[in-house]
Amino acid sequence: MGLRTVAVYSDADARLPFVREADAAIRIGPAPATESYLAIDRVIAAAREAKADLVHPGYGFLAERPEFASAVDAAGMRFVGPPPSVLRSLGDKAEAKTIAERVKVPVVPGYRGDDQSDEAFLRAARSIHYPAMIKPVAGGGGIGMQTVREESQLRDALARARRIATAAFGDERLLMERLVERPRHVEVQVLADTHGTVFTVGDRDCSAQRRHQKILEEAPAPTVDDATRDRMAAAAIAIAREAGYRNAGTVEFVIDQDGRFYFLEVNARLQVEHPVTEMVSGVDLVEQQLRIALGGPLGAQRKQQGTQHAVEARIYAEDPAAGFLPSTGRLVHVRWPERPGIRVDAGYEEGDVVTRHYDPLLAKVIAVGDDRGSALSLLASALEETEVLGVRTNLGLLRALVRKFADLRTRIDTEFVESVLADLVPESPPAPHEAYAVAAAAVASGARDRGDPWTGTGAWRIGEGSATTIVLREGAREQAVRLLGSGPYVYAGHRVAARDEAHRWLVDGSHAAAAASDGIVWTSVGGTTWELETGPRERQIEAAAGAEVAAPMPGLVIAAQAVVDRRIRRGDLLFVVEAMKMELRVEAPADGMVTRVLANVGQQVERGQRLAEFEADPI
Repeated sequence: MGLRTVAVYSDADARLPFVREADAAIRIGPAPATESYLAIDRVIAAAREAKADLVHPGYGFLAERPEFASAVDAAGMRFVGPPPSVLRSLGDKAEAKTIAERVKVPVVPGYRGDDQSDEAFLRAARSIHYPAMIKPVAGGGGIGMQTVREESQLRDALARARRIATAAFGDERLLMERLVERPRHVEVQVLADTHGTVFTVGDRDCSAQRRHQKILEEAPAPTVDDATRDRMAAAAIAIAREAGYRNAGTVEFVIDQDGRFYFLEVNARLQVEHPVTEMVSGVDLVEQQLRIALGGPLGAQRKQQGTQHAVEARIYAEDPAAGFLPSTGRLVHVRWPERPGIRVDAGYEEGDVVTRHYDPLLAKVIAVGDDRGSALSLLASALEETEVLGVRTNLGLLRALVRKFADLRTRIDTEFVESVLADLVPESPPAPHEAYAVAAAAVASGARDRGDPWTGTGAWRIGEGSATTIVLREGAREQAVRLLGSGPYVYAGHRVAARDEAHRWLVDGSHAAAAASDGIVWTSVGGTTWELETGPRERQIEAAAGAEVAAPMPGLVIAAQAVVDRRIRRGDLLFVVEAMKMELRVEAPADGMVTRVLANVGQQVERGQRLAEFEADPI
C-alpha cells in the first residue's frame, strides 16, 4: 500500500524479526508488559516521535482497550479499530450479551449482575444449574476462564478467576454462564466501514483448543450447514450494527450438540487466526482495516472462493507432556516449510530467544487446498518439514491432531483435544541409535575447524583411521557413541551424512534429521525430538532432612499462601506462578511444615528457583 511502518518494541524483543522488518523501530521500555506494551503513554510518545498517522494495535496487549483508542484520538492520530465507545461496550461481556439480546440473537443463560459476591454467584449457579463457566467480564483469549462442575468448587474457582482477571485486565468483575457441553466454537468475520456498510467475510471453526486457547483453526467451518451459516452471518451483522461497529472484528458463537448456536462475545480486533479467512476469501483483512481507518468505503462483499478450504496450526513454545508448561530458550535451529499452498506467519527465526514475558506463540503454518482433505494433507506435509530446536514445542501434538482431523468420523469440539490428549502426546520413547548417531555427528563436526591442521580432519587413530568417541546422556541413561569416519560418520550400522543446510543431516541415505547444540544437543529424527546432554553428570548429593518447594516454570509469583511454622498437608496450595497466560499451582509435596518462605507476590522467579524450604513429617 506504500505506507511506511514503525514498530515499537521492548528490551525482550529488540532482536526479533518484526523490529528488523519495519521501516523504523522505537524502543518503548523494559521487558515487563506493564512498562512497555501496556504503557499507553510510551506507545503514544513513540507514535508522536515517528509522526505516525495511524496506530495499528495488532491482536494483543492494548488492542481492545478503549482508553488506548481514546489516547490515540486525543493525540490527533487514527486508531485502526473500533471507536472507544464500541470497545467499551463490547469489551464488557455482560453489556455485549445485552446488545445481542436486543437484536434477538440467542445467548447462553447465565448471571452478569452487579452483585459480585460469592453468594450471588452461588444463587445464580443453583438457578442455571451446574456445570457452569466463570469468565472475566473484561478481556478475552480464554484468560481466567474456570469450569465449575459442583458447588464445592465454586469459591476456589471465583478466587482464581478474580486473581487472573485483575492481573491480566485490571478488572476483577466476573460473569457466569451455563456450560454448554462439548460445543463447537465458530466465529464470523465482520468488516464495517464509516459509510454504513457492514458485511461478513466467511466463518471459521476454532474448536480445537487447549486450556481455552486455540491451536488449530479452519475456514470455512466444516460442520455448519448453509442455513445455520446464513443465520449466524445475519446475527453477526445485526450485533455489529446495533453496537455501531467500525473496522474489522469477529463475532463468536458456540454451537451445541443439537446444532443451536449462542452468541459468545465480540473480539473487537484482528484475530490470530485471520489468515485462514484471507486464504479462502482473497480479502486482505489488514489492508481493509487500514483502508477503513483512512475513511475509505468497503468494496463489494467477497466470500470464499469456490470450495477452497484453509487450515492453520499454531506452533507454541510449550511442553504438552508437562501440562503445556511454557518453554524458554534460544532457538538453535529453525526451518519453516516452503511450498505452494503454504503460508507461514512466524515471529521468530533461528538464533532468536524465546523469553518468559509474553505469549509462547512462535509461528502459524497455514495451508489452503481445493477442499478440506487436500488442505489437511498439505498441512500435514508442511508440519513434517517444520523443525524447531532449542525449546520444547507442540509440533508433535499438532502432527497427531491433523491426522485426527483427517478422519471423517472425528467430531471436533472444544473438549476434543483434552479427550484424546494421551493419543496426541504419547510417552516419549528412549532415543534410538539414529538419534545418538546424528547428535554425535553434530558434536564431532562442530569441534572441527577445517583451517586448523590439528582438528581439520577430525579424530584419527593408528589402525582404525578417523574415529572419535562422544559420551551422550538422556536423563540417567549414558551412552558412549563411537563414531567412525570424519564425515560421513557411521555408528551402530547407521550412516550419517551432512546436508547442504546447517544443522541438517541424512540418515542411511533417505531419512532427514536435524541437530544443533546449545549446551544440550537438540536432535530431531523422524519428527521426534530428543535432548541429549554432553556435559558431565551432576554430582548426586544426599538429600537432607528438609525439602525445597521450587518454581515449576519461569514466571511471576501472583499468590503466596505459604506461612512459616503452619502445619500443612500434601497438596495444600503454597504459591501460584503465572507466565505466558498460564497459572500453575505450587503445592506441598507432603505433609509437614514450611520452615522458610523465600518468594513474595510480585517477584519474578526462574524455573527451579526455591520458593520455600519445607520439612516433611517423618514417614
